[in-house]
Amino acid sequence: MTADPPRAEAVIDLGAIAANYERVSGAGVPVMGIVKADGYGHGAQQVARTLRGSGAQWLGVALLSEALELRAVGDRGNLLAWLWAPGDPGIMDCIATDVDLSVSCEQSLIDVVTAARGLGKPARIHIKVDTGLTRNGVPRSSWRSVFEAARVAQDQGHVQIVGIWSHLASADEPDDPVTDQQRTAFLEALNIAASIGVQPELRHLANSAAGLNRPDCTFDLVRSGIAIYGVTPGSGLGTAQFLGLRPAMTLRARLAHVKKIVVGTKVSYGGTWTADHPTAVGLVPVGYADGIPRAASNTAQVLINGRRCPVLGVIAMDQFVVDLGPDAGDHPGDEVLVFGSGDHGEPTAEDWAQWAGTIGYEIVTRIGPRVPRRYV
Repeated sequence: MTADPPRAEAVIDLGAIAANYERVSGAGVPVMGIVKADGYGHGAQQVARTLRGSGAQWLGVALLSEALELRAVGDRGNLLAWLWAPGDPGIMDCIATDVDLSVSCEQSLIDVVTAARGLGKPARIHIKVDTGLTRNGVPRSSWRSVFEAARVAQDQGHVQIVGIWSHLASADEPDDPVTDQQRTAFLEALNIAASIGVQPELRHLANSAAGLNRPDCTFDLVRSGIAIYGVTPGSGLGTAQFLGLRPAMTLRARLAHVKKIVVGTKVSYGGTWTADHPTAVGLVPVGYADGIPRAASNTAQVLINGRRCPVLGVIAMDQFVVDLGPDAGDHPGDEVLVFGSGDHGEPTAEDWAQWAGTIGYEIVTRIGPRVPRRYV
């Protein structure tokens, strides 16, 4: 006896992830697969195994805890983590397990050197320079002093300077001159480092967007995140289909309830939608607690039995309502394709991003743990 399908599930196509990795690796520069935020909602461990099997020598995460979770399940390849607060206890564990650490200021270098001394083992570091994103990264005014301090720490055997890197602000907008300005600044930082004897193995600047459209920014390594999951890095580059990427996540649900309504019936909180014709409505049992963006209320669509059905009213915490049409023959239990590849007429994550006024990254990453993942 087979179990009924769940109320909802996220189906993750690992073959699509492998194909996307091959696509972004086409420029001939090694690609670091980014698996932070639980693999952008796709499952970090499963994605990491897929990428390693596809030849990825490098993986990247934001948090030290994310890196240590991968080490705990047996990943032993090159792995970079770049975001922590001062005194994070994970620093020592990362050094012990050969996780590369990003250094973004004098204090973070001190933290790493202190931990390395305590372990009696050099830390592998990548120095991040701020070239214009004005987020994490060594500010221009401190480039020379941090490079000099890192060189001294390397001479003393406390660190190995593996890389110098930065992050682009507008690579998804091909005509934005900021990318050229950041590239120039990055070259300046590299020249300052070289002038004081810092010669890293790796220089990396390009993200998914630059890896697809700025070969002059690829240097020694490309960090590719969202493209690996089959979502465009930005509308300025075109859709995922245009870029040759395959969306890896399909979000499915089942109708929980179907009912007829009459003219004048208001739907959901605040009554923001009112029926102007008799119709049938269906209840989809996922909501913003599952990651469905409330901002897409009254604008989004789903696919049910081959038809696009609009979302009616406000998306609630656990559910939302759709218009099935006056002649619908839909029943509770029927499949709802919330988003997917678009191959069958269903919306994509990029469609939902447009309806919600956000980006595709947020749509896939926010699908929460109440939605089980199934891997194919």
